[in-house]
Amino acid sequence: MESPGGTLLPLSNELIAGILDGHGYAFTQDADGDLVGRWDDNLIYFFRLGRSGEILQIRTLASRVFGIDDVLPLYEFCNGWNQDKLWPKAFVHVNDDGTVRVLGEVVADLDHGVTSYQLDQLLACGISSGCQLADSLEGLTW
Repeated sequence: MESPGGTLLPLSNELIAGILDGHGYAFTQDADGDLVGRWDDNLIYFFRLGRSGEILQIRTLASRVFGIDDVLPLYEFCNGWNQDKLWPKAFVHVNDDGTVRVLGEVVADLDHGVTSYQLDQLLACGISSGCQLADSLEGLTW
């Protein structure tokens, strides 16, 4: 891996996949072309957003499923998490069927490019902090 001051490359699925492969992570490409993998039963997506796909969004879908009655305590949990932690940004999502999930996001605008070293650090941050968020949800009781 090159030094932190290495060559800036445009963000691409191939670049993301190369780093994930380098760590031996199992992942796939979904029907929309997004990369996704499973870490500790949590799904983690690697989205490229923006006009040129220059914005990296690492989104964790925590495995624990909650009910609609849990929404207010989950808002409190997420607000506390977001106040105390830099990553990932945590939020509550209510599904059409009334189930509730907590998601985490790490987002970086890489319009000017990214080195392999920087991308490796971003991916590690998104994966590890997303799993920490999911682990914290497992311990919730009310």
